[in-house]
Order: sequence, then C-alpha cells, then structure tokens
Amino acid sequence: MTSDEQLILELKQGSEAAFTELFLRYRERVWAFFRRRMNDAAQAEELAQETFLAVLRGAQRYEPRATFRAYLFGIAFNILAAHRRKSVNDQKHVCAAPDEMAAPSGTNQEDALCVRQAVERLEGGEREVLMLREFEELSYEEIAKLLYVPVNTVRSRLFRARMALRDILTATPGSLGARK
Repeated sequence: MTSDEQLILELKQGSEAAFTELFLRYRERVWAFFRRRMNDAAQAEELAQETFLAVLRGAQRYEPRATFRAYLFGIAFNILAAHRRKSVNDQKHVCAAPDEMAAPSGTNQEDALCVRQAVERLEGGEREVLMLREFEELSYEEIAKLLYVPVNTVRSRLFRARMALRDILTATPGSLGARK
C-alpha cells in the first residue's frame, strides 16, 4: 500500500489517481471531523468537500514537513475556523452534534450520550484538543502545530480536559462515573 505522503507527492506531480486514493482514504474522517463540530450534516459535507478542494488546489505548495494526515486536518481546522468567523452571528453554528459522535465499541447508546454531553460542557480549547487527540487521532506534536501552541500546552490542555471530563461524568447522576 502506498503511503499518504507518497500519494500527496504523486498528486503534486499531477496524478489524479493519487488524489482519488487520498479522497477515498479520508473522506469519512474529514466529514466526521466537521460533523462532530456542527449541527448541520449538509454543511459538514460542504466543508469536507471544500477541504479536499483546498488539498487539490494547494498540492503544488505541499512540503513534506509533517504527515499528510496532520496537513489535511490542518486544512480542515482552518476551514472550520473561517466558517466559524463567518457564522459568528448565527446562533445555530458549530457545536457537537449529539447524534454523530461515534460511540466507542462495547458501549451502549446511553453511555455514549453521557460522554457526548460531557464533552460538550468542556471549555472550548480543552474540548478541541481532546477531540483532535481522541477522534482525529493526531499526535501531540501534530496538534501543537495545528493550534500554534507548544507541545507542553497541548499536554496540559489534554490533561485538564480529561480531568474535567472525569469530574463531569462522576458528578452527573446516571452517568458512567456515577454508576461505577
């Protein structure tokens, strides 16, 4: 199997097949990235498509300084930020969609709902770091580059987010932590 980094370099040379392969590998994950942060599935789809268009348009400028995955989610994060700026007066914008965060395997829907609601209650910066780490599976270094913060800031935000999540879950009647 060809690596993502090799495919983006082939795309840089004009390979349509390389773009198709990258799109097939990441379309669901990019859509899920937006869907977890938005109430509108159609808007999430539109932003995901915009992300892949940006990859296609920017392929010539790609420099292999990080993994393709980090590059791709960096583009998605920037598109989301631009969308949020445009939507600042629209009260329906960007929050976690209660029906679209995937439940970890082996959990029931009630537990998944408790976790989603707890994640929604986290402070914005902590929530974003937690989602980038746990849902997008980015490394600390990739998150640091994406958010323009030091790696230790990512570590501390992630630690605070996990502790706050634990506190929320244990304090909420009927939640995972309160039942244990």
